[in-house]
Amino acid sequence: MGRAYEVRKASIQKTGAAKAKVYSMYAREIYAAAKNGGTELEGNPTLKRLVDKAKKEQVPSDIIKRAIDKVNSGVDETYTSCTYEIFGPNGSTVIAQCLTDNVNRSVSSVRAVLNKCHVKMGSQGSVSYMYDHLAIVSFKGLTDEETLDLLLEEGVDPIDIEVENGETVVYGNPNDLFKIKEIISKKLPKIEFDMDEITMIPKEKVTLSGEDLDTFKKLIEMLDEVDDVQNVYHNVEL
Repeated sequence: MGRAYEVRKASIQKTGAAKAKVYSMYAREIYAAAKNGGTELEGNPTLKRLVDKAKKEQVPSDIIKRAIDKVNSGVDETYTSCTYEIFGPNGSTVIAQCLTDNVNRSVSSVRAVLNKCHVKMGSQGSVSYMYDHLAIVSFKGLTDEETLDLLLEEGVDPIDIEVENGETVVYGNPNDLFKIKEIISKKLPKIEFDMDEITMIPKEKVTLSGEDLDTFKKLIEMLDEVDDVQNVYHNVEL
């Protein structure tokens, strides 16, 4: 399907963020995962994945530890996941995912950005149907045929498998992410995954220019500055 290069080049359409925001967001995600599934890494694959990712992104270990310790000490915080679907200029679309302890603050902050950029929020499903919701796992050490046979033997039917420059990329159902990693890890015990994400990839991309492009870049930059915004996905070729 030719997606592997696009995924790497655009970091799965995910915008960057200042370190402070990255640290804060990981702290929230790790706390929520530990609260929901327990604080032991080996017994909570979601938590283990987040901790591994946080370490890869150089989140300080004390931030990770504090987030888990909050659960062990009985601190009770509630975070809600919210997704906002946005129509940008000239056929562009954006999906902004938030993790927040205050939904009213979250939606108000996002709407303020949209008003300043003169773009509109769509109803639920109005944008997301134009994206593929996928688990993506990439690694080195197996061919596409070897990977397919291995997954099928264990009852996992991947959506697609690509190989580029020696790297195998598996696209699967989001619910299969942990199982895909587990199967590959059994075959390759010392495997290091280059990517293991649940993400949104646009089915079609658009190209913007002039004022439309300027407006879109402003929109993405401002959304990225909203504290509650966790991930931003879009369909624009930049």
